[in-house]
Amino acid sequence: MMVYIVLTVLFSVAGMVVSGRLKSKFAHYSQFMLRNGMSGREVAEAMLRHYNISDVEVEEHAGFLSDHYDPLHKRVRLSPDVFHGRSISAAAVAAHECGHAVQHANAYVWLQFRSAIVPVVSVAANLQQYLLMAALGMFGFNGNSTILLITIAAFAITTFFSVVTLPVEFDASRRALVWLDQSGVARNAEYDGAKDALWWAAMTYVVAALAAFATLLYLIMRYMGANRD
Repeated sequence: MMVYIVLTVLFSVAGMVVSGRLKSKFAHYSQFMLRNGMSGREVAEAMLRHYNISDVEVEEHAGFLSDHYDPLHKRVRLSPDVFHGRSISAAAVAAHECGHAVQHANAYVWLQFRSAIVPVVSVAANLQQYLLMAALGMFGFNGNSTILLITIAAFAITTFFSVVTLPVEFDASRRALVWLDQSGVARNAEYDGAKDALWWAAMTYVVAALAAFATLLYLIMRYMGANRD
């Protein structure tokens, strides 16, 4: 139990540090306006036009850093700061989300695979917190290897999803940066700032994947120990 608490605290702190760093980077680069004066919405629309994607709409979405691409409804949803912003941060985030739209249009295998397993992952994610409490003995199931094995299965699914997410996010950022550079939307210091901001955004997914993997490894070790006993 103590091992799990230590892991939880360790990765919670790591997650907060990376998240805080991302927010500070976004705030920093939000102070530097693009020389061409384009807003995040204009950047997104220009990138979609470049890749001949005409069936994806760009719309404003409430929240801070709530930006995402919705493959089901084909929407690039940008937070107000990004949608209206004319900064390096706004351009980087808008281009990244359009990177997902480009992945979708090109049938990028990892995006397709991630989308396909979402229903299963949703069920596992909803159940795993209750299974974990049971597996750790909070409801009198301590030592029950069956409960623990089911918990491991649920965590394996969500951990796998976290790992699959990594190439999807890194590839979207790569596509964004290539387009920002080649289109001339962000060059030199602007490009470097966009790259820096997107790198920290990617690190949030890396930390999440490491945390999920560490928890899964702990549960497997606990299961093996219970069976030896």
